[in-house]
Amino acid sequence: MFCQIEEGFMKWRSTRKNCAEVSISDAISMGLAPDGGLFVPVSFPEVDLSKFSAQMNISQIAFELMKPFFKGDVLENYLENICHNAFSFDVPLKKINDNTFLLELFHGPTAAFKDFGARFLSECFKVLYEKKKATKTILVATSGDTGGAVACAFHKNPGVNVAVLFPLGKVSQRQQAQLTCWGDNVLSFGVSGVFDDCQKIVKAAFQDQQFNESLQLTSANSINVGRLLPQVAYYVAASIWHFSQHQKKPSFVIPSGNVGNAVGAFWARTLGFPIDRIALATNANQVIPEYLNHGNWQPKSSIATLANAMDVGNPSNMERLFDLFENNVDQMRKGCGSLSVSDEIIQKVIVQKSQNKPDGWGEVICPHTATAAYYRDQLDQGHWIVVSTAHPAKFDLIVEPLLNKKIELPESLSQILNRPTHFETIDPHLNSFKLCIEKGFVNE
Repeated sequence: MFCQIEEGFMKWRSTRKNCAEVSISDAISMGLAPDGGLFVPVSFPEVDLSKFSAQMNISQIAFELMKPFFKGDVLENYLENICHNAFSFDVPLKKINDNTFLLELFHGPTAAFKDFGARFLSECFKVLYEKKKATKTILVATSGDTGGAVACAFHKNPGVNVAVLFPLGKVSQRQQAQLTCWGDNVLSFGVSGVFDDCQKIVKAAFQDQQFNESLQLTSANSINVGRLLPQVAYYVAASIWHFSQHQKKPSFVIPSGNVGNAVGAFWARTLGFPIDRIALATNANQVIPEYLNHGNWQPKSSIATLANAMDVGNPSNMERLFDLFENNVDQMRKGCGSLSVSDEIIQKVIVQKSQNKPDGWGEVICPHTATAAYYRDQLDQGHWIVVSTAHPAKFDLIVEPLLNKKIELPESLSQILNRPTHFETIDPHLNSFKLCIEKGFVNE
């Protein structure tokens, strides 16, 4: 089933350490490890930092970064082209003031940072299908932006079917339109529950061996390492660009839900790139700050907030952070903090940062970015990069009434929102999902 891994080639293991080591292409193809864990490097490769420069664009940096991770793999010779095709949009790093910078990750086709991982993963699957001619079914649980990015990236891709599960009534209208407008090889399911119910269905599907094998399941959530590595790339790029100009290691404030975005920053720092501290901003779902404050990991039911893509009560990628820090919360606390931000504060910050005043930025931001913007204001005067994860136009029903003005849609997003929509409503249980998906993927 698996590719043979020769000595010296990059190997990947499960965080739960109860299954065989695999190659990167097998880790990408499977999504989730057979024991239910997440794939991580057996050991992080040594990266030659001298090969990176501030003159390199995001595609060039991603390629140079990922080369050792793909060493010896069937995808190795295609990696440069994969990066070129996946990272074809801008990644602006804006200066707000002498100590605050804004990294805009929403200039891809679906106007969210998820485009980085989804497009990279799609390009990988195109190559793997040409090599193996085996059709895979991608299951993706989404709290807002992931499903839209994955559906867009994989729509009409040969050899791949996509099932998108989203919490019905818990995503914005524009997000739901992006999740449900595709058809063909993409099916959408509105789950009568919360995001954690969607995530439970996906995990249960992988653990149902017969169902898993019949559909050749894989994942495009950030549990898939093919989604995660591209997120390492933009932290590497931002840290290099910033350090070259300011001769200081930047710290990052990251809106955090399922924590895949944040893991990208931790891995970039682990590889030796110039990153100082990492601050995780959450909404009213407080499991991460509570863990760092008290040392006890206690997942909870998710709470609906204005920053809905972060409405996660049991973040999957914490398992990768537990693995990275060997379950030592004191080690994780070094250079890492977390803060919960309420809906009331999110609204105030959106208004405040839109203004050209001493405490304003003159920038219109989304509710998720607002959590990070507020957290940044509570931090010291070191160099902080606030990660902006989505275009504010995706949250028009929140942002526009607050600012009393229309937010112009990016052209690519406008085209997507003009498409007709369709989805199936299911109960928050695997059997309900299985009954619907057994109808098959059809052209509409």
